Amino acid sequence: MKTDPKKTMTRRQFIRDTSVAAAGGALLMSSGSNVLAQMIPTAKSDVVLIRDKDVLDGDGAPKANVVLSMLDQAVGKLTGKKAPLEGWKTLIKPTDVVGIKTNVWSPIGTTSQVEEALKSRVMGAGVAEKDIAISDRGVLRDPVFARATALINARPMRTHHWSGVGSLIKNYVMFVSDPYNYHEDACARLGEIWTYPIVKDKTRLNVLVMFTPQFHNVGPHGFSPRHVSKYYGLIVGFDPVAIDTIGAKIIGGMRKKYFGEERPVSPSPTHIAVADTKYGVGNADPAKINLIKMGYDVESFC
Repeated sequence: MKTDPKKTMTRRQFIRDTSVAAAGGALLMSSGSNVLAQMIPTAKSDVVLIRDKDVLDGDGAPKANVVLSMLDQAVGKLTGKKAPLEGWKTLIKPTDVVGIKTNVWSPIGTTSQVEEALKSRVMGAGVAEKDIAISDRGVLRDPVFARATALINARPMRTHHWSGVGSLIKNYVMFVSDPYNYHEDACARLGEIWTYPIVKDKTRLNVLVMFTPQFHNVGPHGFSPRHVSKYYGLIVGFDPVAIDTIGAKIIGGMRKKYFGEERPVSPSPTHIAVADTKYGVGNADPAKINLIKMGYDVESFC
């Protein structure tokens, strides 16, 4: 079936991929886009895992220039564009109002380097600085988020007391006023949030930060440097469920290496699969995920 680039695609046309839908609608308004052809529904979700051992400095802090390069390479791979800004311009248009949903958990946050890299590329795509906001717990009070037409979702991966893993899917829990009501059954309802009007079909890109993921914790806010591993990576794509599926697999591999045996995360992060099977947010089936590896590939665990 041929696609008319002048018509708007509906969310249903993108197979369970709310992240792609908003970007797809914008892309359909411009003719001759190579990215459009790549975003026509397929059976698989593209996920880019990019790693660079040079991303962390001697103190373990991300290097801003390397972070930006990694994001540019990932977006270029996803969009088919070689020039860095051209890839971003297929995702964000100058008239967009953009909310960058970050995560500020103090032991392991999204990092200012990732936040600023995303902001710089959004501005490079033509969005005025006044139309960009970066927030986590204050998204419901932020005037820019209130009028946002596009979202970028970025957070670190870590094990989590209630949901098994703190994931991209879980990162949107701050878009509801009662996040505590989503803790039941290992946070199985997290995918439901992605169907709410405040975020539905707005997410243009998802970035799971894997520089130093936490693979084990004890208690609701447990943290120990012993259970953090330098992974030097980012996982980037349009489908948050597919990315979280890969991220959870990597966490499992880290746990097996550390403990010397299979030791599944508890509770099991079932919210990832439920986001697929019940809420249609994306693909959790590994057979429907096209993993693209870039860069360093030692002990990738996937």
